[in-house]
Amino acid sequence: MIPINKVTSDSACRTFLSNDVNFASFINVVVFEGEQLIRPENLVRYENDTAFIINDSKRIEDKKRRRDIVVKSDVNGIYCILGVEHQSSVDQAMVVRCAIYEMLEYLKQLENKEYKRLVPQIMVAFYTGPKKWNVPVKLSDYFEIPMLKKWIQVRSKMNKHAIL
Repeated sequence: MIPINKVTSDSACRTFLSNDVNFASFINVVVFEGEQLIRPENLVRYENDTAFIINDSKRIEDKKRRRDIVVKSDVNGIYCILGVEHQSSVDQAMVVRCAIYEMLEYLKQLENKEYKRLVPQIMVAFYTGPKKWNVPVKLSDYFEIPMLKKWIQVRSKMNKHAIL
């Protein structure tokens, strides 16, 4: 009997993107439209385990979050954190999950006082599943109120640092 390789698409993606050349190429194509801004030799693996406690009146829950791949690199001399979260199935909460990863990292940076300013993050959700991605791709897609959605989009255009 021939053994069947039971490699999942998630582990295959993590293995592929763990190679610095592959990671740099992927980010350069997906984020920077092919411009070679990320160099493999400048990538530094970054600790990406995050834990937090949700404490509300109905429950206390300890949550642990881990992005698939996180590295630190420079983009034209400015250090950034680059993350990839691979998805093999459609996830309704993906936009919120990515926001949680980013905000927890910013909170960690502020608490550690390691940097004078926050280190910017670029997060990519990489979907390879068989079904069409039919759920929100940005936070404003979750809102039902057309007037609110329009205001958020206008504000985002006016202020690139808008939270929503």
